[in-house]
Amino acid sequence: MRKILLIFLCLACSISLVFAQNWDWGGPIDPLQEKFKIEHYRLEIELLPETQSIKAKSTVTFSAPEKLDILRLDLIDQYTVSSVRMNGVEVDFSHQNDLLDIKVIDCTCDAVDIYYEGKTPIAINPPWQGGFTWEIDQLGNHWMGLSSQGEGAKIFMPALDHPSSEASNGVDLLVTVPNPYFVAANGRLDQIKKEGEKLTYHWTTDYPINNYGINFTMGIFHEEKIDFKSVSGAEIPMHIWVLQENKAKAKGILEVLKVSAQTHEKYFGAYPWPKDKIAIVETPYLGMEHQTINAYGNSFQYVRMGNVNYDNLLHHELGHEWFGNKVSVGDWADFWIHEGITAFGDWMFFWEHGGEEAYFKNAKNTLRQISNSQPVVSPINSTEEEAYHSDIYTKGAFVMHSLRWVLGDDVFFPMLKAFASDARFTYENQVNTRDFIDFVKAYSGKDLEGFFQLYLYSTDLPKVKIAKKGKKGFEVSLEGINFQLPVEIETEKGIKTVMLGKEPLLINSESAPIIDPRGWLMLGK
Repeated sequence: MRKILLIFLCLACSISLVFAQNWDWGGPIDPLQEKFKIEHYRLEIELLPETQSIKAKSTVTFSAPEKLDILRLDLIDQYTVSSVRMNGVEVDFSHQNDLLDIKVIDCTCDAVDIYYEGKTPIAINPPWQGGFTWEIDQLGNHWMGLSSQGEGAKIFMPALDHPSSEASNGVDLLVTVPNPYFVAANGRLDQIKKEGEKLTYHWTTDYPINNYGINFTMGIFHEEKIDFKSVSGAEIPMHIWVLQENKAKAKGILEVLKVSAQTHEKYFGAYPWPKDKIAIVETPYLGMEHQTINAYGNSFQYVRMGNVNYDNLLHHELGHEWFGNKVSVGDWADFWIHEGITAFGDWMFFWEHGGEEAYFKNAKNTLRQISNSQPVVSPINSTEEEAYHSDIYTKGAFVMHSLRWVLGDDVFFPMLKAFASDARFTYENQVNTRDFIDFVKAYSGKDLEGFFQLYLYSTDLPKVKIAKKGKKGFEVSLEGINFQLPVEIETEKGIKTVMLGKEPLLINSESAPIIDPRGWLMLGK
């Protein structure tokens, strides 16, 4: 993601818009922030669409093995902090350089209340350049969306804004808006409270949640809902909220969501958040994964695949409920686990509903999009901006496709489900690439170190070498690797699979054999 510097614009209506700037997150964690963990966020926030601003109180519950002198949180300077309290007592604080340093009083307190307000940063190109998106829908109603994957939660609330930090006991969001607006957010809707001309929606989840997965969207929506029968046996509420102008499209997109959820469950396992919901909300930007409330702005551009409808954006963002939300990385260096495995889940929709031909056509199309300009895995302690590039999607998915071929479906698909349900790597326990490699090797019993080092940590590709040998023979090898890969070879006799490496293998054929005709592997020429 590329972001731009702070810009101020004054419109004719005299509303001052403050555009998002170069906020990044990740990298080495701040030493002061290593000293505590976030247990829970409670955010009471009022959205003021006429001025595109907020007024908020945030309660941050934390734990620390030793007494803290300074509690360091992240909050952009754009907001004005008016008061910070612990145990009801005002405490000293400093707010500068997008850091909120709170002087901890001598008490047994494990929570801090922060009062702040201000104009919101406006997204330049959401979701890649995130912030708040304030729009007016076709019926003249306010419509607000929030995107923060590239910026972190600090653009809307005080947070320990590092990918290694998740609120282990979830979040409570109490969002106040003018009547009759609705707010869709994470978790379960616990209460709607009306006071005068304002409505407050209390959404709550006690599942662990990553910072950019926390989200809320405001608008005048039409709702459709059903109960989704999970493979786990649970009945899970499934909701969609679309603008009133798109009411006629609501049942169609709900059916698309249902089919996508069923398809993901087949290959990734049971839906991870059964106590909450499966949901999407229409947003004034393209889309983003937010735990149990995915943003959807793809204008209902679904297509027919087999006997069902497929919306590539909806399906992809829903896949992040497993990889990105349930299975989360603590270092953006391993970003491909979020995006590459989820993108491979998109491929499985082709396999499941379009068939083998559609799947391999998609694989070959993806192969052409891989730039291979930098490794899929970035250096340790990467920021989000350093780690984000297109190959974490395309090449990451192709690595999973190749791994499927190397392991075989009977091992690969149970392995993928087992990884996504292993308590060591899910919910509050985060994962890295080494965890994934070691898990696959242990599960399969195969030494795949060379495979992963080649495709995840380098931009090298094995080069196919074919040399004529006699009248009806060809020697075939893969140069540049010191291990063997299973490779399909097509001759006039058909397709057979051989183990191929740097040592030449004699293939009997009238004409030059075709190596990897279906496209299982990334091979150099």
